[in-house]
Amino acid sequence: MRSDPTILAFDTSAAHCAAALLQNDKIVVSRAEAMSRGQAERLMPLLEELLKEGDCSWQDLDAIGVGIGPGNFTGIRISVSAARGLSLGLDIPAVGVSGFDALAQLAPKNHLPAISAPRDQVYLKPDVGEARLISRQHAESLGPLYLCDQPVQQVCAIARLASHRCAATNVPPAPLYVRPADAAPSRDIPPVLLDE
Repeated sequence: MRSDPTILAFDTSAAHCAAALLQNDKIVVSRAEAMSRGQAERLMPLLEELLKEGDCSWQDLDAIGVGIGPGNFTGIRISVSAARGLSLGLDIPAVGVSGFDALAQLAPKNHLPAISAPRDQVYLKPDVGEARLISRQHAESLGPLYLCDQPVQQVCAIARLASHRCAATNVPPAPLYVRPADAAPSRDIPPVLLDE
């Protein structure tokens, strides 16, 4: 792989659809669109637009960078499955980058990267231990937080990290879920299946 790979990165882990194209170690084009629904329909056209604007084609890509969460379950699944499909179809690596790693690149010194969550909570990953979901008040008691409200900055960080990691990875990206799904299995008695 080239020392200055061309990376297409994207993230739909929150109420946005964000993408960035990195070439020669520079972000040449990036965009984020706020949306609470419709990321699945918008993602591929957005990626096509970025490639066109960056005068690049799918075949010019050396790797895919993707935000793996934590965040919205459906959004994470959309981007991770798109990245895995593109990786297979283009025969290039897909590199998963957690929101914590991306925010760590942007956060001021001594600030804790935190990701907003519903019900006045945040996702937080301490230096030692697993990522967890805690109240914003509790998180603020641990030190100053860095919460990024600019998806473009975050997806650009994802692209840069993917550029540094793409030669060293051969593991497909996987979603980073910190909390269980809100949806629960039905408590009704399952239907009896009849053999034909």
